[in-house]
Amino acid sequence: MITIIVYGLDQFVVGDLSRDMTPSLAKLYEVDENEIVFIATQNMVFHSGTEQTAWNVLIHVHAPLKVSVLQDQVASFLLESIGNVGIHKVVEFYYYSQDNRFEKIDETYPRYMADDNIVDIDAEYNEDIEEGEEDDQIFTGDIFEGIKK
Repeated sequence: MITIIVYGLDQFVVGDLSRDMTPSLAKLYEVDENEIVFIATQNMVFHSGTEQTAWNVLIHVHAPLKVSVLQDQVASFLLESIGNVGIHKVVEFYYYSQDNRFEKIDETYPRYMADDNIVDIDAEYNEDIEEGEEDDQIFTGDIFEGIKK
């Protein structure tokens, strides 16, 4: 598993970067795309009391020790791929031994949620609404009915 934690960018920007960068990162690391995960922290970067978010971006890459030989290529790719969503960018690598990683994957569920395996509750709910009936209509009845003396 390769985890990329991004500090100093909006979580929705990180989501877009994840979608765009995962295939190329998987190819660089020679792993399945399911082995790449981005984490968008909900934080702001500060220096000397002044917010630096999007001005200074810090990326932590946590990866197995065996892929450390690709560090230069991955750093170049990350720094270039972020483009203009960050001004100053820093990448730091943290490596772990596979002996120090444990996981429990429930095979009865998809590994990740995706557009093709998410249930759209609103769509299912709206199928039950009769023609012309809306779920956000103004109530015009007696709100105190049943509690009057």
